[in-house]
Amino acid sequence: MHDLSGRTALVTGASSGLGAHFARVLHKSGATVVLAARRIDRLDAAVAALEERAHAIAMDVGDEASILAGFERIEATVGICDIIVNNAGISGGAFALKMSTQEWDRVVDTNLRAPFVVAREGAKRLAAAKKTGSIINIASVLGLRGSPQVAAYMASKAGLIHLTHALAIEFARYGIRVNAIAPGYFKTEISSEFLESDHGRALVARIPQRAIGEMEHLSGPLLLLASDAGAYMTGSVVVVDGGLSINSL
Repeated sequence: MHDLSGRTALVTGASSGLGAHFARVLHKSGATVVLAARRIDRLDAAVAALEERAHAIAMDVGDEASILAGFERIEATVGICDIIVNNAGISGGAFALKMSTQEWDRVVDTNLRAPFVVAREGAKRLAAAKKTGSIINIASVLGLRGSPQVAAYMASKAGLIHLTHALAIEFARYGIRVNAIAPGYFKTEISSEFLESDHGRALVARIPQRAIGEMEHLSGPLLLLASDAGAYMTGSVVVVDGGLSINSL
């Protein structure tokens, strides 16, 4: 049911962490994968490990021109992507009273503006070719609940969830599904320092399952939304957080 043979997937922020994992999962299920990020050296290593049906492309999601050029190169190389995983993102952390406008813009531009541009450009090409597709936005549990020192991150991920809803309505007429995954706390380059802090350990203690997530916990939701198994899902937000978002303690 999760056979993605003949499909082409773009994963942004694929040089490490969740993005690299998503690329491996889609590739294992038969898709041709395009790994996009700024760090082309790390992408080349990831592509080499996958061997066939994998391509690396330099794309800075903070630069609209880079996104547009990236799509042109992808189309010329492997054709139109019918699976798009909007994974690239940054955290940023400061109390609101100490946060600069520049830091706010940096986080919101990367986590909200960039996914919009990627989704728009991907959908344009799918619609023009009269092809169906699936766009998967990687949101966060912090788009659903509060936490201090991450105002820009929370706002951007909440915005991404509502962007998912809006695009799902608009793109449905073209046969393009738009859904989101909202992960809880997973150990990545971005989160590892926080999870090892006193605050991080206290947070883990509030997770009903009493553990942070493992990468493999996201594989099933990803494949559900990418494949025909999720054919009647659009505008959905799949929360994978060990129960954190429903715990009021």
